[in-house]
Amino acid sequence: MVKMYSTTWCGDCQVTKTFLKKLAIPFEEVNIEEHPDAADYVMQVNNGKRSVPTLVVNGEATSLSGFSRAKFDAFLNKHQLGAQTV
Repeated sequence: MVKMYSTTWCGDCQVTKTFLKKLAIPFEEVNIEEHPDAADYVMQVNNGKRSVPTLVVNGEATSLSGFSRAKFDAFLNKHQLGAQTV
């Protein structure tokens, strides 16, 4: 399962959630504004930046901040998730 670290105001997070839902890829969302430990984790894996959305699969974190379809597809391919038909 994908774990997605996000915030309520993040447009890239909204787009990422839309694509994950359309592709029926299960994910757990963690709002870093509500969970300080999650914010610390996001900063740790993103060189001190609160970069959202940050997606984690099998312990490997990937920031999709500055969302692009190419970045999203690369993430899916890397982790063998879903078919890129959306």
